[in-house]
Amino acid sequence: MPEVKMVLDSLDRALEWQRELYKELHRHPELSLQEFATAQAIEDRLTPWGYAVQRIGGTGVVGVLENGPGACVLARADIDALPVTEATGLDYASTATGVDADGSTVGVMHACGHDMHITALLGAAKLLADQRGAWSGTYIALFQPAEETAAGARAMLDDGLVAKVPRPDVALAQHVMATEAGTIGTTAGPILSAGDSVRITVHGRGAHGSMPHNSVDPVVLAASIVLRLQTIVSRETTPGEFAVVTVGASNAGTKSNIIPDRAVLLLNVRTYDMELRGRVIASIERIVRGECAAAGSPREPEFEYYDQYPLTANDADVNARVTDAFTAHFGAGAVYQASPVTASEDFSRLPDAFGVPYAYWTVGSVPSEVYRKAVASGTVAQDIPANHSPFFAPAIDPTLGMATQAHVVAAFAYLAQGE
Repeated sequence: MPEVKMVLDSLDRALEWQRELYKELHRHPELSLQEFATAQAIEDRLTPWGYAVQRIGGTGVVGVLENGPGACVLARADIDALPVTEATGLDYASTATGVDADGSTVGVMHACGHDMHITALLGAAKLLADQRGAWSGTYIALFQPAEETAAGARAMLDDGLVAKVPRPDVALAQHVMATEAGTIGTTAGPILSAGDSVRITVHGRGAHGSMPHNSVDPVVLAASIVLRLQTIVSRETTPGEFAVVTVGASNAGTKSNIIPDRAVLLLNVRTYDMELRGRVIASIERIVRGECAAAGSPREPEFEYYDQYPLTANDADVNARVTDAFTAHFGAGAVYQASPVTASEDFSRLPDAFGVPYAYWTVGSVPSEVYRKAVASGTVAQDIPANHSPFFAPAIDPTLGMATQAHVVAAFAYLAQGE
């Protein structure tokens, strides 16, 4: 497509400032809903490029560039960092700290590639602004806070996003992953799982450790629940269907000779099917209530659902259109059919609120020789630091260039003149 080539002719010049911006963002990460300096840096760039810029959802930034008749494309990048102390040893590594929601001081790191997402979308926004003669329509560059806590998309929607920007025809997003650099993974249907965290409190009756007959022991009760929960996947889920039920924490008591009066379990649930998700959650509650009744628990258990992520399932037509554009631009060897990832995202809340289809793809970030060697030796899990690791370090090149081009190419599947 000649129009794409015209826009990307300036990519090398853009990458010069993008590399420096990426390093600066990486040095100065900010926790979810605390992305004040990050949001200002984004706004300071979009405004002189001709975008109509708004702050939406506190630290969310949206830039709208209207450029004649045609489709309206929304492209999204997430901007928050994680409470992780960096261990990469890079010369631009983060030494930042922050205060988390519990009031604790923690190390802060862009351990999931959101700094790359910001920089790539800004690069695409600049390239499109500089070559308005090559396309027609409206481009919305949306920078979303607090993806890591599942709060950011909801915050932007609660602040009136749908009424404050033009209604897009399609929404696009991408994520840097610990896969081979120079490749892009696409798929129709589910690409990221729905995710739910659950805090379960079960009640017992406390007693002296030497007098267990006077107690209803919540430690034993919690242990029974943990074991029984394993049967949801192994005995209640149809073989071939995907579900995860993980008990990440079991907390009760403070001393060896005191039987406590309660226990708290923290669960994480992942599914690719919303009907199955409902069945899994119903099974969790049924099992917990049943075990509490069997133990003679004096109070009903309590369930608190939090950090809930929607299913990310690509529209088949949008995915096909974007995949065809990627294949034409990058070559068939660079584009592959991705398997669904068990991680979760809140991006899909945005297109769902507008009632529009979307595509979400992955961009590789590990140098080819490193990745292929690990694959050949079967040591990918051991040798390749994954997202959220303190050692996660995307290779700036070619990752940044691929991610920037991907945004432009995907947008041109809808914005090219004559579309």
